Amino acid sequence: MGVGMKSFVAFVIAVSMLVSTARAQMTADVKFAPGNFGTMVSGTISGDEYFDYRLGANAGQQMFVELTVDGTNGNGTVYFNILPPGSDGVAIYNGSIEGNSTTVDLPDTGDYTIRVYLMGNDRDSGKTVGYNVDLSIQ
Repeated sequence: MGVGMKSFVAFVIAVSMLVSTARAQMTADVKFAPGNFGTMVSGTISGDEYFDYRLGANAGQQMFVELTVDGTNGNGTVYFNILPPGSDGVAIYNGSIEGNSTTVDLPDTGDYTIRVYLMGNDRDSGKTVGYNVDLSIQ
């Protein structure tokens, strides 16, 4: 095997290792039924996964978010953050510090993201947590 072929094989192995350890992250757009100003979304996440729920809102509105555990094979250490429009991961609300229920005055118009994620042993040991997120905007 030539030097070029060895480099190619090493590259393929490195890429395969990255792909196999990368966790799929999930995203959904949240729409309220006509006449409603809120909804409930549910799901499950495991280990390093997170789920982003996106919904549009206007500056000056209030967003209510409440997260509850709906079954787990671990400790149920699930949290949410609220990310403003255009955020690169910086949150305006951090549930792991501030709690799993809040009402936030929205500073900007655009798409907000509610990011649900695990922490601690549940994340580190790949546990699965089911959850419900109650969302509303007024």
